[in-house]
Amino acid sequence: MSSPLSSPLAFEGGRRAPNRWWLAPLTNQQSLADGSLGDAELAWLERRAAGGFGVVETCAAHVLPEGQTWPGQLGIFSDALLPGLSRLASAIARHGGLGIVQLFHGGVRAPRRLTGEQPRSASAFTEEAPEFETPRAMTEPEIEHVIEGFVQAAVRAERAGFAGVELHAAHGYLLGQFLSRSMNVRQDAWGRDAAGRARLLLEVVRGVRRRVSPAFVLGARLSPEDAGAARGLDLDESLQVASWLADEGLQVLHLSLWDVARCTRKRPAEHPTPLFRAALPSNVRLVVAGSVWSRETAERQLELGADAVALGRAAIVHPDWPRRAEDPAWQPRRPPLTATELAERAVSPVFAKYLERWEGFVAPSP
Repeated sequence: MSSPLSSPLAFEGGRRAPNRWWLAPLTNQQSLADGSLGDAELAWLERRAAGGFGVVETCAAHVLPEGQTWPGQLGIFSDALLPGLSRLASAIARHGGLGIVQLFHGGVRAPRRLTGEQPRSASAFTEEAPEFETPRAMTEPEIEHVIEGFVQAAVRAERAGFAGVELHAAHGYLLGQFLSRSMNVRQDAWGRDAAGRARLLLEVVRGVRRRVSPAFVLGARLSPEDAGAARGLDLDESLQVASWLADEGLQVLHLSLWDVARCTRKRPAEHPTPLFRAALPSNVRLVVAGSVWSRETAERQLELGADAVALGRAAIVHPDWPRRAEDPAWQPRRPPLTATELAERAVSPVFAKYLERWEGFVAPSP
């Protein structure tokens, strides 16, 4: 029996994905030191496109040099990077999927050792964490510079041939830092209350929407509540932000839930998917991600109101998940995988080394 996840997904503006399986953005460190596309990163993403994912999303690509957070991070901050970006967009499109670039600035998570500069954020604050660098509060001209960096990156993505972009406002990076009550204690128009804290993200959405074509898909990724490095977030404020984003022309909201089986912390009897579905107009597509390891789990999210389901770790193990999941009897294998098995799945040694930080994902070498 065919899964509803195999049905096409249309976006406001006319784009259409062949199915509702979405490759989640995954840090992989497979590009070059100058931000240009690495062959290993191209192979990793093209393998998932060939495996049938309807939407293939890149890793977080930094929109300004000072926003870089990881070595080997894909960049989209200069026209000099267009040849590689165009190669990647063409490779994904060749297999019928929609290519989406995740646009990113690390803010406080952009270390001096990579950027040569003190990290910047909404405010100066401290954290009890190893190697934490206290950021300085961004000036208004610097905020305007960041907005233009995101806008130019989106324009560049469209020029390269991608179907759209996603603004990374989850996981405690710069856009999420401005949304945070604890990381943004500004008392000017870029802070102070929920509207002020959301202003940076909303201005980026407005700017991108003005400068790209109506068919170019514009999405944003949010952390609904505190999780990991995402702190100072309130569920009801996140629902309000989602509504404001839709008002500004957002076409996709991507919720990073970590575990789709969990209800919200603030309302333990309520699941986030129907809450956000109710906060959005029907033409805004809702994507959810978080520990999806079965077709049944994913289909349950559609029943709750999601339009698509994003896979991260499962897509590493199963590059052809969308095709395999057509068989309702298929039981997907779970980690650990050996380095050799990862290489067979177009995961380079650099990416495999990064994956060792996920307990139990990479099998120890004999």
